[in-house]
Amino acid sequence: MRQRSLVILTSVLTTGALTLTACGSRDDSGDKSSSSKTEIIIGVDAPLTGQNSATGLGIQGGVQIAVDDANKNNTVPGVTFKVQALDDKAIPASGQQNATALVNNEKVLGVVGPLNSGVATQMQQVFAAANLVEVSPSNTAPELTQGKNWQTSKSRPFKTYFRTATTDALQGGFAAEYASTTLKKKNVFVVDDKQTYGAGLAKLFKAGFTKNGGKVAGEDHVNTGDTDFSALVTKIKKSKADLVYYGGQYDESEKLTKQLKDGGVKVPLFGGDGMFSDTYIQTAGKTSEGDLVTSVGQPVDSLPSAADFIKKYKASGLKGDYGTYGGYSYDAATAIIKAIANVVKDGKVPDGARAKIVDEVQKTKFEGIAGPVSFDEYGDTTNKQLTVYQVVSGKWKAVKSGTFNG
Repeated sequence: MRQRSLVILTSVLTTGALTLTACGSRDDSGDKSSSSKTEIIIGVDAPLTGQNSATGLGIQGGVQIAVDDANKNNTVPGVTFKVQALDDKAIPASGQQNATALVNNEKVLGVVGPLNSGVATQMQQVFAAANLVEVSPSNTAPELTQGKNWQTSKSRPFKTYFRTATTDALQGGFAAEYASTTLKKKNVFVVDDKQTYGAGLAKLFKAGFTKNGGKVAGEDHVNTGDTDFSALVTKIKKSKADLVYYGGQYDESEKLTKQLKDGGVKVPLFGGDGMFSDTYIQTAGKTSEGDLVTSVGQPVDSLPSAADFIKKYKASGLKGDYGTYGGYSYDAATAIIKAIANVVKDGKVPDGARAKIVDEVQKTKFEGIAGPVSFDEYGDTTNKQLTVYQVVSGKWKAVKSGTFNG
């Protein structure tokens, strides 16, 4: 939907300090023989501090519960799973560095993450070179799975990369259709944060909106980390747009919407899943009322299949927002764990295990807590469900769920 020396980072990892974030799995099974089992690590890469950290911590939490469940249920006999979570701070270079560290740890047989599509672009090659499977619960940029020319000629760049989130090719069009047909909006001002995810999503929304007969009242860009949007507010006000579409994350949009409303621009701010966080509402306060987002899947709180997961998450003390990608992270980790179960027998990791696990993930097919889990020939999820949410009385409320076929 961002560089310390690699030598330093590797040193931290090999000493077992793992100070980047809390690591390790709680063994709820009470199995006293766990020390005799083979330890296998599921890596996590996400922003755990700073920008986007509420969402990133939710990804880590989803994986942790999946690992706890696998250990408790002895899903892979002879194996104890642990989590190694690394903080990329939403910085591509840090993600690449983390990917190298995970690859160099022979106990790591699969990785969940990253959150940001821009970070993924710097990690894919590292994992592919090592035949290490990577499943993102949140990346939505189409080119990650279908290549740079995905609109005219799809070609999968990396066979080790998969995702449980559907792409912006569908999310942008779904949002545009809702804005045109349900909201009856005619003039949109489009803003993006110039990042892979944000710029790509904004472009696809604009294409869909104009295709449906809407007009673009204006366009502009912001930088990640910006806090003063007064000049942008003036432009939007002069444009007389009846909707503002924002491609980017909640860190900037939560401030933008407040400054828009305080500046007299009383129109909704509409964005993608990067805005879908409780933190957005908490920061923007009452000015977020009526704003909208699209996000992948159906509301996890409404799914009976996710009830046990949500109960465990709330009781665990885990931080972060599980509602955005927690369920998809759980399913991503479960896909890896199931693949490992088909490769690792009686705790014995065979030669070439990483490559074999990639092949098993490609064959994945099961009912996840957030919906059916399987992957097409590009590594994309076959679950195309999307939902529009609106802030109603201070909370995100699902107002439409469905699919988009273009």
